[in-house]
Amino acid sequence: MSNVKPAERLSAIQEYYFSRKLKEVSRLNAAGEDIISLAIGSPDMPPSRQTIDKLCQTARQPSAHGYQPTAGTPELCEAMAAFYRRWYGVVLDPKSEIQPLIGSKEGILHITLAFVNPNEKVLVPNPGYPTYTSLSKILGAQVVNYDLSEVDGWQPDFDRLRNDTDLEGVKLMWTNYPNMPTGGNASMKTYERLVRFAREHDIVVVNDNPYSFILNDRPVSLLQIDGAKDCCIELNSMSKSHNMAGWRVGLCASNSTFISWILKVKSNIDSGTFRGIQLAAAEAYNTNTPEWHHEYNVQIYKHRCKIAQQIMAALGCTFDSRQVGMFLWGRIPEKYADAEELTERVLHEAKVFITPGFIFGSNGKRYVRISLCANEEKMAQALSRIRSVEW
Repeated sequence: MSNVKPAERLSAIQEYYFSRKLKEVSRLNAAGEDIISLAIGSPDMPPSRQTIDKLCQTARQPSAHGYQPTAGTPELCEAMAAFYRRWYGVVLDPKSEIQPLIGSKEGILHITLAFVNPNEKVLVPNPGYPTYTSLSKILGAQVVNYDLSEVDGWQPDFDRLRNDTDLEGVKLMWTNYPNMPTGGNASMKTYERLVRFAREHDIVVVNDNPYSFILNDRPVSLLQIDGAKDCCIELNSMSKSHNMAGWRVGLCASNSTFISWILKVKSNIDSGTFRGIQLAAAEAYNTNTPEWHHEYNVQIYKHRCKIAQQIMAALGCTFDSRQVGMFLWGRIPEKYADAEELTERVLHEAKVFITPGFIFGSNGKRYVRISLCANEEKMAQALSRIRSVEW
C-alpha cells in the first residue's frame, strides 16, 4: 500500500495538541510520575441526580433504542427554548429556531459546511479555540485572524477590523464570549457591536457560548440583542454548565432559515442522538435550579480559582482577577522565551500539566492557561509541588 497517500487537506492541520500531549502524559504516568492535569476543561463533577435518573429510566424502555430525529426530540427542543427564555430572556421557536447538536463542536463543522464555500473567508480570533481554525482549513476556507489583546480586555477591535482587514469574501466571524482561553467576559456593548458589524458587512457572526454560567451570576447571550437572530448564530453546550461533557449535547440557535440550512447538512451526516440522552438533557435544562447552578458553576469554581491564582503567582505570572469561565489565563515572566519553555518545566519538574497559550494562536505565546477542573485537594497538591521548585 505504499502508493496510498492521505488527502491533501491533512497537510493543512496537525493532530490536536491535547491529543498529542496526553499521550506523553500517559507515558509519564505509566512510568510512575503521577502527573496532575490542570490542562483540559472537562468538568470533574457529575450532572444533577435527576438527570442521571432520567437517563436510566429511559434506557430501560424497550422503545427508546431506535433512531431518533436529527432535528431533536420535541421534549429536548422545548426544554432548550424554555432554558433560553428563563435564563437569557430570549424567545426561540423550538420547532424551527433551535437545532440540537452532538456537542457544540459538531456545530462548528455543520455551520461551516452550510455557509462557507472553499476559498471563501472566515474571521477567527487570535487567541481562540483551535477548532475554529482547523475545521476551516479542513473544509478549504481561508482563515483571516483578528487580534484580541489584553489591553482591550480581549474584546474585538472593531475599528481595526473595519479599516485594516480585507473583508471581501468573508462569510463567517467566529466569536466566543465569555472568552476562552482568556477569561474575558461577555459584555452587552460587545454583543451590540457584533450585531452591527454583521449587518454592515453581511457577515454571519457565530458566538460560541458554553461558558456563560461559569463564575457568572448573570449569564448573557448574544441573542438578547435586538435583531441578532437575523444575522447571528449562537452555539451553546451542556458540557460545562451542566457537567455533561461526555454526553455530547449542545445546540445552535438562530432564525429558521439558518437553522434549516444547518439541519440539511446535519441530516446527511448523523442519525440523531440516543433518546435517553435527549430526555435526560431536557430534564437537566428544566429542573436544575438557580441554587444548583450557583453551587456548581460559581461557588465551587470560585474556590478553585483562588488556588489557581496562587499557582500563577508561584510561577511569577500575572493575571486579571476579573476573569470568568473554566480557566485562569496568565502572562509569563519575561525571562522565558515562550510559554512552552515554562509549561515543559512545570510538567517535568513539578509533575503538573498546564497549557501553553501558543496553541490558541500567536497572541497566546506569552501566556499559560490553568484549568479549574480538578478538586481543591488536587489543586492544592499541584500548588505545593510548584512551590517546591525554584522558578
